[in-house]
Amino acid sequence: MAIAPSGTLVELIQVFVIPHSHMDVGWVYTVQESMHAYASNVYSSVVEELSRVKSRKFIAVEQEFFRLWWVNVATDWHQKQVRQLLNEGRLEFIIGGQVMHDEAVTDVDDAILQLSEGHGFLYETFGVRPRFGWHVDPFGASATTPVLFALAGFDAHLISRIDYDLKDDMQKNKKLQFVWRGSPSLKEKQEIFTHTMDQFSYCTPSHLPFSNRSGFYWNGVALFPDPPKDGIYPNMSLPVTKETVELYAQSMVDNIKQRAQWFRTSHVLWPWGCDKQFFNASVQFMNMDVLMNYINTHSDKYGVAVQYATLQDYFQTVHQTNLSWDVRGNQDFLPYSTEPFQAWTGFYGSRNVLKGVARRASSLLYAAESLFTRYRISYPDGPVQREWALDKLKALRWAVSEVQHHDGITGTESPKVADMYMEHLMQGMMGAEELLADRLPNKDFVVVSDSGNVLEQHIIVYNPLAWNISTYINISVAYALAVVLDDDGKAVPAQIQQSMESSTVYDLFFVVELGGLQYRKYIVQFPQSHCDTGSACGATHVARVVKFTKRNVSQWKRTGRKLLPVLNECYKLMFDQETNLLHSITDRQMRVRVQQDFWEYEANGDVHSGPISDNYIFTANGSAIPAYKSVAMEIVAGKVVSEIRQYFYREEEDKNHTYSVVTRVPVGFEGGLACFRLEQSYKVGPLEMNRETVFRTRTSLKNNRTLFTDNNGYQMMKRTYKTFVNNTIARNYYPMVRAAYIQDDSSRVVFLGERAHGVASLSQGQLEVMLHRRLWNNQEWNLGYNLTLNDSSVVRPVLWMMLGSPSALSSIYQQEALELQHRPVVMPIDQPREFAKKFSGPFVQPVVVPQNLHMQTLSIPGWNYSPDHTQHLHSLNSGRPQYTLHNKTEKTIMFHNCYVNQDLTERVGEVMRGIGEVTTVQERSLTGTWNISDLQRWSWKTNESVRKEGEISPLIGNYNDFNVTIYPKEIRTFFIYFK
Repeated sequence: MAIAPSGTLVELIQVFVIPHSHMDVGWVYTVQESMHAYASNVYSSVVEELSRVKSRKFIAVEQEFFRLWWVNVATDWHQKQVRQLLNEGRLEFIIGGQVMHDEAVTDVDDAILQLSEGHGFLYETFGVRPRFGWHVDPFGASATTPVLFALAGFDAHLISRIDYDLKDDMQKNKKLQFVWRGSPSLKEKQEIFTHTMDQFSYCTPSHLPFSNRSGFYWNGVALFPDPPKDGIYPNMSLPVTKETVELYAQSMVDNIKQRAQWFRTSHVLWPWGCDKQFFNASVQFMNMDVLMNYINTHSDKYGVAVQYATLQDYFQTVHQTNLSWDVRGNQDFLPYSTEPFQAWTGFYGSRNVLKGVARRASSLLYAAESLFTRYRISYPDGPVQREWALDKLKALRWAVSEVQHHDGITGTESPKVADMYMEHLMQGMMGAEELLADRLPNKDFVVVSDSGNVLEQHIIVYNPLAWNISTYINISVAYALAVVLDDDGKAVPAQIQQSMESSTVYDLFFVVELGGLQYRKYIVQFPQSHCDTGSACGATHVARVVKFTKRNVSQWKRTGRKLLPVLNECYKLMFDQETNLLHSITDRQMRVRVQQDFWEYEANGDVHSGPISDNYIFTANGSAIPAYKSVAMEIVAGKVVSEIRQYFYREEEDKNHTYSVVTRVPVGFEGGLACFRLEQSYKVGPLEMNRETVFRTRTSLKNNRTLFTDNNGYQMMKRTYKTFVNNTIARNYYPMVRAAYIQDDSSRVVFLGERAHGVASLSQGQLEVMLHRRLWNNQEWNLGYNLTLNDSSVVRPVLWMMLGSPSALSSIYQQEALELQHRPVVMPIDQPREFAKKFSGPFVQPVVVPQNLHMQTLSIPGWNYSPDHTQHLHSLNSGRPQYTLHNKTEKTIMFHNCYVNQDLTERVGEVMRGIGEVTTVQERSLTGTWNISDLQRWSWKTNESVRKEGEISPLIGNYNDFNVTIYPKEIRTFFIYFK
């Protein structure tokens, strides 16, 4: 208690000073540059300073930096001290992922991966299982993240960057803390208490006029490329002395009291740190020790008591107040704006190439994980060495995890950091491809058949999904005629045609039918002479390209009179020969007017002329304008796929097109999912400077500008159009990770993507997708950090479009999104006899789960776990860790119930019978570190009615009968053991 000026006793404000350093895994500097300049020094000096004074504490967040320090820098003494500090609760790992992942454009699978990699390292090394979130810097907050953190065993979560006007309102009404139920299906089953940082965010005030403008950062600013040899950094604050201590104390107390008025309790979380801080922890703590001691000595005067704290210290104190909290449903905090003209929606489309490679790497990892897992079970003594393979997988796991950083996949990093991400991803992918090919060269080749007179190519096609699929694949060949035979020697439907990319290359499409997690071998033969009628050649259709007259926009008059149909068993597409644009699509029930073309927003690059666009921010400088003045079209009528090629020219006289879209209409797939997808492949760029390109689809739907987009591929969010005084266009953009759609009462138009984009519905019946951005501006900050996004690349994203009734598409679009993400993997082999010797027999048995149950992971864990946590801790403390889970029989499997309102019960042993005989199933937390029966999360009181008894399913941990019920939108992780 303290004495107020009136003489009455008042409760002291209890202040939790949380030392931290925000360490971007990328952004302006590469990981290697950051480790050298400051990151290594952070952990070395922090450990040293915490060891000197028992009251000091620190939280560590990004595991990529800590792991690199632990493995490459830390001495034996440092490592011993870290273990001691963890035991004392003075060093705390927060989040525990490889990175602090972005929340807008990351896929849920990749968010789980990076969290699991970090958690696995912490558990194997220290027996630590993080319990709190600290997402202070991602640009907006997804409703998926709190669900994942709850599933991982977290007790509380912390966010910061939300819309500026919303944060203002929450502060005024003391609503910055709430219980978040991120999933409308899971609701209170996976709720989590959430703390929103106030307007000062995760940094302490830095503009104190008496302290060299660096506030409470006595170690100054990190210096690149090399730390100063004399230890003198730029902008070091004045030390705390007799002359300055009262100034510092009053500034700190003023800030504390300002923050205190925005929260319901008398406890203030005061984050002490910011970007790249504590690289000289000695000077930091030395000054803060004096300052805090001074404030506590004069607590009656200041009305506050301060202490070093971890995040657990703060949340545990708030939890013990036993207050009831408001409930927030599954609303997210996207998009995010910091000012009226600063809508952080541009990064949804920045660095499109990096976004595509990151997702392609994730898909390759998904396939390689399950492929190697199947191989190890079927061939435990096979020629592929286990540790060699796990090293290949680890490299790709870490690369995919790294790029999920909130300045990575977002495209908001400097060019050299983007190059770093790409290099790590490509190296990881090369290793995974080597593993997929089982040391067989993964390259194009042609060999002579046994008969000696036919050239042929052997390929293995692998379906990485646990569903049966029927689709087509496309490979490039050098011959104008080809025959495709399956593993039974039967000719399969195929189609060959001239490639649009080269006059010497041909596109070969052929139909593949694969069971879940199943391989099949196909032989592509290239007859060198005329085929006899009725031979296998008859199964291959030779398709011809029909070219249409180029049409100039200036000559468009009456349109819609000369329509050309392109049909399959599900759709009839009508193309207007007077414009060369799509006119309408008819499904089995209704005709919808549809027109598609490219538009551009012209961005302002001069900060003196108005708001700008940059790699973070999208500011529409007026409405978009058409990006072309003429359109050419080619149509290839096929028997496996019909292709419509449209070329858009910036100027009428241009010889080369700036944009193109190829629409592929599957043929012959009636009754299958492939029938409903219209694949569109785009070629965009290079763009002119300060252009942001969108692909706009205008329809006759009455959607009232309401849009639905996915949250990280996990759940769909309704986006109602909002009008603002300023910047309405940009503030109605939302991230699309896997899916977006518009609909009315009778029809829905869905787009599915294999990489993230920004999307909007800005007028009735319209949906636009931002495909590419190229920007430059003269803002000093952007120029200084090389963040102007001068992206001159050509991008080639793919979208699948679907049209139908809302009820018909609701049951299939999520599966279709996953089929796009995880398309069949094609592996050429040049030693077919050797392959047949190694891979014949049971490996081809399918593994199939119901349509709306997704096998989200099937892998061999990359880290060691223990079923007895107490024993694990004892072994670590004794220096003799013992691992019993990570052996030849244990595999990780993760199921995701895609339904929003239907339970699914599966017998795991039967599902996995195609792989091997299951002996034990143990349920774990999301990232595998908890036996689910041991996990007890904090329960927070809410202002809603108490939940009914029995409403939450019991977590029993082990399943002797292997029957598992997975509730709507649940993601469940199991360790399974095979005989």
